[in-house]
Formats: sequence, C-alpha cells, structure tokens
Amino acid sequence: MVNRKELNPNASPQAAYGARLRSLREARGLRQDELGALMGYSGKHVSAIETGRKTPSLPFSRSTDVAFGLEGTGDTFERAWRELKHGALLEGFPEYVGYESRAVEIRLYEVGVVPGLLQTPEYASALAEEQVKRGAITPAQAHERVSLVAERQAVLARTPPPLVLVVLDESCIRRPVGEPAVMNAQLERLMEFAERPNAALQVANFEMGARRPFSLPLYVLTLPDRVLMSYAESAHRGHLERDGKFVLPILTDYHHMQKYALPQAQSLAMIDQVRKGTS
Repeated sequence: MVNRKELNPNASPQAAYGARLRSLREARGLRQDELGALMGYSGKHVSAIETGRKTPSLPFSRSTDVAFGLEGTGDTFERAWRELKHGALLEGFPEYVGYESRAVEIRLYEVGVVPGLLQTPEYASALAEEQVKRGAITPAQAHERVSLVAERQAVLARTPPPLVLVVLDESCIRRPVGEPAVMNAQLERLMEFAERPNAALQVANFEMGARRPFSLPLYVLTLPDRVLMSYAESAHRGHLERDGKFVLPILTDYHHMQKYALPQAQSLAMIDQVRKGTS
C-alpha cells in the first residue's frame, strides 16, 4: 500500500504493541475493519493502535486476546497493556496484578514494608517520595505507583471478597515510614484489616529465626478455577510462576511459616504496642 506506515517495534513498548497487532492481523488475512468488527471497534481505531497514534486500553487488549485466541496464554495483549501502563514496575508484577484482581484467595508475606494491599495513601506516598529523592524513579512514576496501590485495594471491596491471609515480618511494623502520624495511621489500618471476616493477619517475629522459610516477599494466589500461582521478587526482578508443581512446595512452606508465626491476637497486641510506643 502507498499509505502504509512502516512500524518500528523497537521504538517503544507502545510501538511494539502496535507492530504485533498488525503482524497477527495480517497473518490471519484480516483487514483493519474486519478485525475491528470482530472486536467491537472501528477499523480506524485499530489503525490508530497499530501506528501508535492511540494508546491501547484494557478492554481493547482483552478483546484482542479473544479475537486471536490468546486468552490464558503467557503472551497476551492484556499482559502487554499492563507492562505498557506500569512500565516503572518490576518485571512480572503488572501481570501479577491482573491475576490478583480475580483471585479468590490471596496469601502474602512481606519483609520491611507493609504490603501494597494494606497501605494507606500517606504511607504509599512516603515510600514513593523517598524513591524519588534517591533518583530511583521519577515523580511521574511515583504517582503511578501510588495510584496502583489504590487500584489494587479495590479487590478488598469486591463482592464476594477474596480470602486474604497476611504474614508480616516483624520489620514491617517496626520500620518507621514517613512522619509518626503516618506510621501510626498505617498500624491502625493493619489492625482494622485483621478484623475483617475474610482476613487473617500474623506477625513473623524475629524469634522465628531459621524456621522462617522465606527471606524475600512472596505472594500466592488461588484463582476461581482453583489454579495456583505465585509471585516472588528480588530487588530488581519479579517472577510469576504458573506451574503447580513449583507452586505447591511454596504453599507448603507458607503453611509452615503460619504455624510458627504469632497467632493473630498476639500479632495485633504487638502492633498495638508498637503503635503506642510501648515496645
């Protein structure tokens, strides 16, 4: 075609998204308006996505996955959209967030900081501001991270809500973040969360020592079809594991950790003591 625009998938994540869309469309012998009709969009909309003139949306990405039969695979357009939207996040985490929003059970273990699902806006902002000061992220990326915290917490208000089991390393409640009022409100949020009928919260106290099976943050999800997956991360990379034979041993270790962590009543007593400055 005379008016065909050449695409450079290496120019940006959005360009890579558009180039892949065109490649799959042409491989199936579809015109832009034909693909658009399958997805519920106009041919002009498809063209704008392919050439990078328009940013893809989550509904568009999910419709694309349906049209090309990519649902449930490891290389969906939804995954590409999440990586495009949350480019400042660790590898694997945007995809994890997509599964987290649909999970019926969420198990998590965190070290050093309160997990995002339970953070107050002020606590999340204090963490992001320090990263900006260190030059680790830009102010725009900080805003993105704080916004994502709020988006993720919508899962807690879902009907019916997921079962959420939380084990916090003792460092999470003792490491001050932000002004004293910020930390105080955060500890209160933890205590309020634990009172939910669909929640449980335990502290893995320092005395657990070598009985603690994990040294890095860990999340285990149970999806509506009872499929298990886990997400673990280091300082620079996250890994989403979908293979049950690798997730089951992690779940076993998680249950082992729950056995030796403080029961919820003792955990809340410790959190309250830290909040009052009496421990």
